[in-house]
Amino acid sequence: MSGSLTDIAGIRVGHAADARALSGVTAIVFDSPTVAAVDIRGGGPGTRETDLLDPERTVAGVDALVLSGGSVFGLDAASGVVAWLAETGRGFAVGPARVPIVPAAILFDLLNGGDKAWGRFSPYRDLGYAAAAAAAADPVAMGSVGAGLGARTANLKGGLGSASAAVEGTGARVAALVAVNALGRVTVGDGPHFWAGPFEEGAEFGGLGPAPTIPPDAFAWPRKPMPGANTTIAVVATDARLTKAEARRLAVTAQDGLARAIVPAHTPLDGDLVFAAATGAVPLADPVGDLARLGDAAARVLARAVALGVYHASALPVAGAQGAWRERFGG
Repeated sequence: MSGSLTDIAGIRVGHAADARALSGVTAIVFDSPTVAAVDIRGGGPGTRETDLLDPERTVAGVDALVLSGGSVFGLDAASGVVAWLAETGRGFAVGPARVPIVPAAILFDLLNGGDKAWGRFSPYRDLGYAAAAAAAADPVAMGSVGAGLGARTANLKGGLGSASAAVEGTGARVAALVAVNALGRVTVGDGPHFWAGPFEEGAEFGGLGPAPTIPPDAFAWPRKPMPGANTTIAVVATDARLTKAEARRLAVTAQDGLARAIVPAHTPLDGDLVFAAATGAVPLADPVGDLARLGDAAARVLARAVALGVYHASALPVAGAQGAWRERFGG
Protein backbone atom coordinates (compact mmCIF):
# COMPACT_ATOMS: atom_id res chain seq x y z
CA MET A 1 0.00 0.00 0.00
CA SER A 2 1.25 3.47 -0.92
CA GLY A 3 -0.62 5.33 1.80
CA SER A 4 -2.62 7.40 -0.69
CA LEU A 5 -5.96 7.55 -2.53
CA THR A 6 -4.85 5.02 -5.14
CA ASP A 7 -4.75 2.34 -2.44
CA ILE A 8 -8.44 1.98 -3.30
CA ALA A 9 -8.50 -0.32 -6.32
CA GLY A 10 -10.20 1.18 -9.35
CA ILE A 11 -9.10 4.76 -8.65
CA ARG A 12 -6.44 6.62 -10.63
CA VAL A 13 -5.12 10.12 -9.94
CA GLY A 14 -3.44 12.58 -12.30
CA HIS A 15 -2.09 16.11 -11.96
CA ALA A 16 -1.42 18.94 -14.36
CA ALA A 17 -0.15 22.43 -13.63
CA ASP A 18 0.73 25.79 -15.13
CA ALA A 19 3.89 26.89 -13.32
CA ARG A 20 3.64 30.44 -14.64
CA ALA A 21 0.09 30.86 -13.36
CA LEU A 22 0.94 29.04 -10.10
CA SER A 23 -2.18 26.92 -10.43
CA GLY A 24 -3.18 23.41 -11.37
CA VAL A 25 -5.69 20.59 -11.56
CA THR A 26 -6.03 17.14 -10.01
CA ALA A 27 -8.27 14.54 -11.68
CA ILE A 28 -9.60 11.49 -9.84
CA VAL A 29 -10.64 8.98 -12.51
CA PHE A 30 -12.64 5.84 -11.73
CA ASP A 31 -12.20 2.66 -13.75
CA SER A 32 -15.98 2.22 -13.79
CA PRO A 33 -18.96 4.38 -12.73
CA THR A 34 -18.68 4.85 -8.98
CA VAL A 35 -21.16 5.79 -6.26
CA ALA A 36 -20.38 9.30 -5.02
CA ALA A 37 -21.78 11.99 -2.75
CA VAL A 38 -20.77 15.39 -1.40
CA ASP A 39 -20.96 17.41 1.80
CA ILE A 40 -20.41 21.18 1.66
CA ARG A 41 -19.68 23.04 4.91
CA GLY A 42 -17.91 26.21 3.81
CA GLY A 43 -19.76 29.44 3.09
CA GLY A 44 -18.16 30.13 -0.29
CA PRO A 45 -18.02 26.95 -2.39
CA GLY A 46 -17.46 26.72 -6.12
CA THR A 47 -18.80 23.54 -7.73
CA ARG A 48 -20.03 21.80 -10.86
CA GLU A 49 -22.62 18.99 -11.07
CA THR A 50 -22.87 18.44 -7.32
CA ASP A 51 -26.70 18.47 -7.39
CA LEU A 52 -26.77 15.13 -9.19
CA LEU A 53 -24.95 13.55 -6.24
CA ASP A 54 -28.06 13.85 -4.05
CA PRO A 55 -29.39 10.36 -3.25
CA GLU A 56 -32.72 11.00 -5.02
CA ARG A 57 -31.07 11.97 -8.33
CA THR A 58 -31.15 9.52 -11.25
CA VAL A 59 -27.46 9.10 -12.02
CA ALA A 60 -26.10 6.26 -9.90
CA GLY A 61 -22.36 6.72 -10.49
CA VAL A 62 -19.72 9.20 -11.59
CA ASP A 63 -16.82 8.72 -13.99
CA ALA A 64 -14.40 11.18 -12.38
CA LEU A 65 -14.04 13.97 -9.84
CA VAL A 66 -12.00 17.14 -10.31
CA LEU A 67 -10.22 19.41 -7.83
CA SER A 68 -8.88 22.60 -9.39
CA GLY A 69 -7.33 25.94 -8.67
CA GLY A 70 -8.47 29.02 -10.53
CA SER A 71 -11.70 29.88 -8.73
CA VAL A 72 -14.61 30.03 -11.20
CA PHE A 73 -12.19 29.73 -14.14
CA GLY A 74 -11.05 26.39 -12.75
CA LEU A 75 -14.49 24.89 -13.29
CA ASP A 76 -13.46 24.63 -16.95
CA ALA A 77 -11.11 21.83 -15.89
CA ALA A 78 -14.07 19.46 -15.71
CA SER A 79 -14.73 20.07 -19.41
CA GLY A 80 -11.23 18.83 -20.20
CA VAL A 81 -11.79 15.69 -18.14
CA VAL A 82 -15.15 15.17 -19.87
CA ALA A 83 -13.40 15.45 -23.24
CA TRP A 84 -10.82 12.83 -22.30
CA LEU A 85 -13.46 10.46 -20.97
CA ALA A 86 -15.58 10.93 -24.11
CA GLU A 87 -12.60 10.00 -26.29
CA THR A 88 -12.28 6.75 -24.32
CA GLY A 89 -15.99 5.90 -24.65
CA ARG A 90 -16.89 6.59 -21.03
CA GLY A 91 -20.12 8.13 -19.79
CA PHE A 92 -23.76 7.74 -18.78
CA ALA A 93 -25.69 6.05 -21.58
CA VAL A 94 -28.51 8.12 -23.09
CA GLY A 95 -29.55 6.07 -26.10
CA PRO A 96 -26.51 5.86 -28.36
CA ALA A 97 -24.91 8.90 -26.69
CA ARG A 98 -22.45 8.80 -23.81
CA VAL A 99 -22.39 11.59 -21.22
CA PRO A 100 -19.38 11.57 -18.85
CA ILE A 101 -20.38 12.51 -15.30
CA VAL A 102 -17.69 14.67 -13.71
CA PRO A 103 -18.51 16.71 -10.57
CA ALA A 104 -15.87 19.28 -9.67
CA ALA A 105 -14.83 21.74 -6.97
CA ILE A 106 -12.47 24.70 -7.11
CA LEU A 107 -10.27 26.69 -4.77
CA PHE A 108 -9.27 30.34 -4.99
CA ASP A 109 -5.64 30.99 -5.97
CA LEU A 110 -6.07 34.06 -8.20
CA LEU A 111 -4.10 36.37 -5.86
CA ASN A 112 -1.15 34.08 -5.13
CA GLY A 113 1.34 35.93 -7.31
CA GLY A 114 1.05 33.80 -10.44
CA ASP A 115 0.45 35.30 -13.88
CA LYS A 116 -3.29 35.04 -14.47
CA ALA A 117 -3.29 37.22 -17.62
CA TRP A 118 -4.29 34.30 -19.83
CA GLY A 119 -6.45 36.23 -22.25
CA ARG A 120 -9.94 35.27 -23.37
CA PHE A 121 -9.82 31.63 -22.28
CA SER A 122 -8.17 30.22 -19.18
CA PRO A 123 -5.85 27.17 -19.38
CA TYR A 124 -7.99 24.98 -17.14
CA ARG A 125 -9.81 22.96 -19.81
CA ASP A 126 -6.47 21.85 -21.24
CA LEU A 127 -5.10 21.25 -17.74
CA GLY A 128 -8.11 19.07 -16.93
CA TYR A 129 -7.57 17.02 -20.09
CA ALA A 130 -3.87 16.60 -19.27
CA ALA A 131 -4.61 15.61 -15.66
CA ALA A 132 -7.10 12.94 -16.78
CA ALA A 133 -4.69 11.63 -19.41
CA ALA A 134 -1.96 11.40 -16.74
CA ALA A 135 -4.17 9.58 -14.22
CA ALA A 136 -2.52 6.43 -12.90
CA ALA A 137 -2.79 3.97 -10.06
CA ASP A 138 0.67 5.01 -8.83
CA PRO A 139 1.23 6.55 -5.37
CA VAL A 140 -0.19 10.08 -5.35
CA ALA A 141 2.36 12.88 -5.60
CA MET A 142 1.93 15.36 -2.75
CA GLY A 143 2.73 18.96 -1.90
CA SER A 144 2.94 21.64 -4.59
CA VAL A 145 1.34 19.61 -7.36
CA GLY A 146 -1.95 19.68 -9.23
CA ALA A 147 -4.69 21.59 -7.45
CA GLY A 148 -2.30 22.23 -4.56
CA LEU A 149 0.36 24.03 -6.59
CA GLY A 150 -0.64 27.57 -5.70
CA ALA A 151 -2.50 26.83 -2.47
CA ARG A 152 -1.75 28.59 0.80
CA THR A 153 -2.89 28.70 4.42
CA ALA A 154 -2.96 31.48 6.99
CA ASN A 155 0.76 31.16 7.69
CA LEU A 156 2.30 28.53 5.42
CA LYS A 157 2.29 27.29 1.84
CA GLY A 158 -0.65 24.96 1.27
CA GLY A 159 -0.59 21.86 -0.88
CA LEU A 160 -2.06 18.55 -1.91
CA GLY A 161 -2.01 15.63 0.53
CA SER A 162 -3.20 12.03 0.56
CA ALA A 163 -3.40 9.22 3.10
CA SER A 164 -5.12 5.86 3.61
CA ALA A 165 -5.88 3.30 6.32
CA ALA A 166 -7.49 -0.08 6.84
CA VAL A 167 -10.79 0.10 8.76
CA GLU A 168 -10.64 -2.30 11.67
CA GLY A 169 -13.34 -4.95 11.79
CA THR A 170 -14.76 -4.29 8.32
CA GLY A 171 -12.33 -5.67 5.73
CA ALA A 172 -12.58 -2.29 3.98
CA ARG A 173 -10.16 0.57 3.48
CA VAL A 174 -10.57 4.34 3.36
CA ALA A 175 -8.34 6.97 1.77
CA ALA A 176 -8.35 10.71 1.32
CA LEU A 177 -6.96 13.33 -1.04
CA VAL A 178 -7.15 17.03 -0.20
CA ALA A 179 -6.08 20.39 -1.62
CA VAL A 180 -5.40 22.65 1.36
CA ASN A 181 -6.01 26.34 0.67
CA ALA A 182 -7.40 27.29 4.05
CA LEU A 183 -8.18 30.56 5.78
CA GLY A 184 -6.95 28.93 8.98
CA ARG A 185 -3.71 27.35 10.16
CA VAL A 186 -2.81 23.67 10.03
CA THR A 187 -0.10 24.22 12.64
CA VAL A 188 -0.58 25.18 16.27
CA GLY A 189 0.03 28.92 16.12
CA ASP A 190 3.20 29.73 14.19
CA GLY A 191 5.09 26.71 15.53
CA PRO A 192 5.93 23.45 13.75
CA HIS A 193 3.39 21.14 15.40
CA PHE A 194 0.39 20.14 13.31
CA TRP A 195 -3.12 20.22 14.73
CA ALA A 196 -3.39 16.74 13.18
CA GLY A 197 -0.41 15.54 15.24
CA PRO A 198 -2.43 13.07 17.37
CA PHE A 199 -3.40 11.17 14.21
CA GLU A 200 0.06 10.92 12.62
CA GLU A 201 1.25 7.46 11.63
CA GLY A 202 4.97 6.97 12.14
CA ALA A 203 6.79 10.18 11.25
CA GLU A 204 4.87 10.84 8.04
CA PHE A 205 4.72 14.60 8.60
CA GLY A 206 7.72 15.24 10.79
CA GLY A 207 7.14 12.96 13.76
CA LEU A 208 6.76 15.81 16.24
CA GLY A 209 3.53 14.50 17.70
CA PRO A 210 0.96 16.77 19.38
CA ALA A 211 2.05 20.21 20.54
CA PRO A 212 3.28 19.98 24.16
CA THR A 213 1.59 23.29 24.96
CA ILE A 214 -0.93 25.55 23.24
CA PRO A 215 0.58 29.04 22.80
CA PRO A 216 -1.54 32.19 23.22
CA ASP A 217 -1.54 32.83 19.46
CA ALA A 218 -2.88 29.37 18.58
CA PHE A 219 -6.43 30.65 18.12
CA ALA A 220 -5.56 34.13 16.85
CA TRP A 221 -7.75 35.16 13.94
CA PRO A 222 -5.95 34.80 10.59
CA ARG A 223 -4.47 37.92 9.04
CA LYS A 224 -6.37 39.80 6.33
CA PRO A 225 -9.31 37.45 5.78
CA MET A 226 -10.92 37.91 2.37
CA PRO A 227 -14.37 36.52 1.53
CA GLY A 228 -14.25 33.79 -1.08
CA ALA A 229 -10.45 33.54 -1.15
CA ASN A 230 -10.04 30.27 0.78
CA THR A 231 -11.17 26.70 0.32
CA THR A 232 -10.12 23.22 1.34
CA ILE A 233 -11.51 20.64 -1.09
CA ALA A 234 -11.20 16.89 -0.60
CA VAL A 235 -12.15 13.42 -1.75
CA VAL A 236 -12.53 10.48 0.62
CA ALA A 237 -12.90 7.05 -0.93
CA THR A 238 -13.52 3.52 0.21
CA ASP A 239 -13.68 0.08 -1.36
CA ALA A 240 -16.79 -0.67 0.73
CA ARG A 241 -20.14 -1.17 -0.95
CA LEU A 242 -22.28 1.90 -0.14
CA THR A 243 -25.45 3.46 -1.43
CA LYS A 244 -25.46 7.14 -2.39
CA ALA A 245 -27.12 7.96 0.95
CA GLU A 246 -24.43 6.02 2.84
CA ALA A 247 -21.70 7.74 0.81
CA ARG A 248 -23.23 11.07 1.80
CA ARG A 249 -23.00 10.07 5.47
CA LEU A 250 -19.35 9.13 4.91
CA ALA A 251 -18.67 12.61 3.49
CA VAL A 252 -20.46 14.25 6.43
CA THR A 253 -18.44 12.35 9.00
CA ALA A 254 -15.17 12.85 7.13
CA GLN A 255 -15.61 16.62 7.41
CA ASP A 256 -14.55 16.24 11.05
CA GLY A 257 -11.07 15.60 9.70
CA LEU A 258 -10.89 19.17 8.41
CA ALA A 259 -11.98 20.52 11.80
CA ARG A 260 -9.29 18.44 13.52
CA ALA A 261 -6.54 19.60 11.17
CA ILE A 262 -7.39 23.26 10.41
CA VAL A 263 -8.18 26.08 12.84
CA PRO A 264 -10.62 27.63 12.05
CA ALA A 265 -12.45 25.49 9.48
CA HIS A 266 -15.85 25.66 7.73
CA THR A 267 -16.04 29.44 8.00
CA PRO A 268 -18.18 31.74 5.81
CA LEU A 269 -14.86 32.77 4.20
CA ASP A 270 -14.00 29.21 3.08
CA GLY A 271 -15.65 26.91 0.55
CA ASP A 272 -14.82 23.68 2.39
CA LEU A 273 -16.17 20.59 0.63
CA VAL A 274 -15.71 16.82 0.82
CA PHE A 275 -16.65 14.37 -1.93
CA ALA A 276 -17.09 10.71 -0.96
CA ALA A 277 -16.74 7.78 -3.36
CA ALA A 278 -17.35 4.06 -2.86
CA THR A 279 -16.11 1.50 -5.39
CA GLY A 280 -18.21 -1.32 -3.89
CA ALA A 281 -15.71 -4.17 -3.83
CA VAL A 282 -16.20 -5.01 -0.13
CA PRO A 283 -19.73 -5.74 1.20
CA LEU A 284 -20.36 -4.64 4.78
CA ALA A 285 -21.60 -7.23 7.27
CA ASP A 286 -23.17 -4.56 9.49
CA PRO A 287 -24.19 -1.65 7.25
CA VAL A 288 -24.93 0.76 10.11
CA GLY A 289 -22.11 -0.13 12.50
CA ASP A 290 -19.54 -0.56 9.77
CA LEU A 291 -20.53 2.75 8.18
CA ALA A 292 -19.85 4.41 11.53
CA ARG A 293 -16.39 2.79 11.58
CA LEU A 294 -15.73 3.95 8.02
CA GLY A 295 -16.66 7.53 8.88
CA ASP A 296 -14.45 7.60 11.97
CA ALA A 297 -11.50 6.28 9.97
CA ALA A 298 -12.18 8.70 7.11
CA ALA A 299 -12.06 11.68 9.46
CA ARG A 300 -8.68 10.60 10.82
CA VAL A 301 -7.30 9.86 7.34
CA LEU A 302 -8.46 13.25 6.05
CA ALA A 303 -6.80 15.03 8.99
CA ARG A 304 -3.54 13.27 8.16
CA ALA A 305 -3.87 14.18 4.48
CA VAL A 306 -4.24 17.86 5.36
CA ALA A 307 -1.00 17.83 7.34
CA LEU A 308 0.79 15.84 4.63
CA GLY A 309 -0.22 18.36 1.96
CA VAL A 310 1.39 21.21 3.89
CA TYR A 311 4.35 19.12 5.05
CA HIS A 312 5.31 18.24 1.46
CA ALA A 313 4.68 21.71 -0.03
CA SER A 314 7.59 23.32 -1.84
CA ALA A 315 9.01 26.75 -1.07
CA LEU A 316 7.40 28.47 -4.04
CA PRO A 317 7.05 32.27 -4.07
CA VAL A 318 3.33 32.21 -3.27
CA ALA A 319 2.01 35.58 -2.13
CA GLY A 320 0.51 35.52 1.35
CA ALA A 321 2.36 32.39 2.51
CA GLN A 322 5.24 32.75 4.95
CA GLY A 323 7.29 29.99 3.33
CA ALA A 324 6.84 26.23 3.31
CA TRP A 325 6.77 24.04 6.44
CA ARG A 326 10.04 22.25 5.69
CA GLU A 327 11.71 25.50 4.71
CA ARG A 328 10.87 27.00 8.10
CA PHE A 329 11.11 23.99 10.39
CA GLY A 330 13.28 21.43 8.59
CA GLY A 331 12.30 17.83 8.00
